[in-house]
Amino acid sequence: MFFKQKLTSLSDEELLLRYKESGDKAYVGELFKRYTHIVFLTCMKYLKDELESEDVAMQIFEKLLHDLPRYEVKNFKYWLHTVVRNQCLLELAKKKRAKKKIEEWKYKEQPGEAETPEVMGMNGVEKREWELNQLEEALKQLGPEQRRCLELFYLQQKSYKEVAELTGYSLKQVKSYIQNGKRNLKKHLLQLQTNE
Repeated sequence: MFFKQKLTSLSDEELLLRYKESGDKAYVGELFKRYTHIVFLTCMKYLKDELESEDVAMQIFEKLLHDLPRYEVKNFKYWLHTVVRNQCLLELAKKKRAKKKIEEWKYKEQPGEAETPEVMGMNGVEKREWELNQLEEALKQLGPEQRRCLELFYLQQKSYKEVAELTGYSLKQVKSYIQNGKRNLKKHLLQLQTNE
C-alpha cells in the first residue's frame, strides 16, 4: 500500500529516472496509468476502432518498457503523444499495405477471364464493394484454420512465426494452411464469379 501511494506522489520525471535505475515495471505502469486515457483517445482518433485502439495501446505499453531506458525523455507527456501517433500511423500503413497486397493478389485478372455483365455496368466504388463482398463470401467457404491463417498473414501482416504463436499451429501447418488457403480462396472466387 505504501509503495502504491509513493508511486502516485512521484512526478513523471522521477518515475522515469527510477525505472531507468531499477528496471521495475511498476514505474512504467504508473506512467501508463496516468496517461492511458490520452493513449486510447489518440489511438481512436487515428484508427477509428475501439478494439484495435485497445490493442495498439497495449503494444505501446510494451514499447515503453523497451524504449524508455534507451531515450533521454525530457517531457514524458509530449514524448508519449509522439510515440502513440507514430505507432498509429505505422498501423494504418500496415493495414493499407495488407489491403493492397490482398487486392493485388485477389483481383489480378486471369488471362481470358471476362467481367460479368453485372460488374461491367458498375462504377469504381461499386465494383470495389462488389469485389470485397466476393472476397468475404469466398473466405467464409474456407475451413477455420485456413481462414484464420490467411487473415492474420495478409490482413494483419503477421509473419509465419507470429501466426504460429497466435494460433498454436506449427510453422509447417501455418505455411500449409496459407498455401492451401490461397489456392482454395482463388477457386471459390472463380466459382462465385461464374455463378453470378
